Amino acid sequence: MSLLDNPRSPRVRAVAKLSKKGARSETGLFLLEGPQAVSEALTFAPDLVVDLFATPFALDRYADIADAAEKAGVEVEFVTETVLQAMADTVTPQGFVAVCRQFPTALKDIFSASPRLIAILEEVRDPGNAGTIIRAADSAGADAVILTGRSVDLYNPKVVRSTTGSLFHLPVAVEASLADVRARATEAGIQILAADIKGDDMLTARNSGVLDAPTAWLFGNEARGLADEDLALADHAISVPIYGQAESMNLATAASVCLYESAFAQRSS
Repeated sequence: MSLLDNPRSPRVRAVAKLSKKGARSETGLFLLEGPQAVSEALTFAPDLVVDLFATPFALDRYADIADAAEKAGVEVEFVTETVLQAMADTVTPQGFVAVCRQFPTALKDIFSASPRLIAILEEVRDPGNAGTIIRAADSAGADAVILTGRSVDLYNPKVVRSTTGSLFHLPVAVEASLADVRARATEAGIQILAADIKGDDMLTARNSGVLDAPTAWLFGNEARGLADEDLALADHAISVPIYGQAESMNLATAASVCLYESAFAQRSS
């Protein structure tokens, strides 16, 4: 059994560089870490997996991943824990690191598929929030997620980890302009609802039937929210009420509430 054991080798360094946006943009590749993410990639998009590295112990422990890799024709290269740590963005990659091809979906393809529920991220900068919103959109049965050009890089390792594999479950567009999204949504008959503290109460929106229609939820920056010119592109602004004493609500939490409110309403109607 061959074993890659030199953490300073050119190959290990090339993988490690993918934690930086410049290397990802240049190569069109990104990092995937941990058994959960690797399993999702092998199950839903095995053709995207370029390289798969694992410690012998991890592959023995996760026999389902070994089986999935063999079925997909993906060769597993054995590495030491030291090499794996040198490759990974995290301190504890849990035995697996993969290199995958980036696979953003074109904006036109998202809207041509007759979607009923979409999440739009405008200037969302925190990787954890972005990844968690993608995961929430997947959980709520959304048809797609759109990241505008001012949002965090979809293939940032922290974003990828925060999706816990949902990245491979639904289409995600990147580098979109909000004006273009607005135009395509209008053409497709989809309303844009902006999540904003100045908007109508969610209960009002629920009772009025606004949430029943095909919807693209628009979420803004964690600190500043949505700029006035961005709000002007929405059909309605809706706020998630805070009934307790909390000063504010985390963006990803609020986004989860909004997406599920629409999911409930659309399924009820």
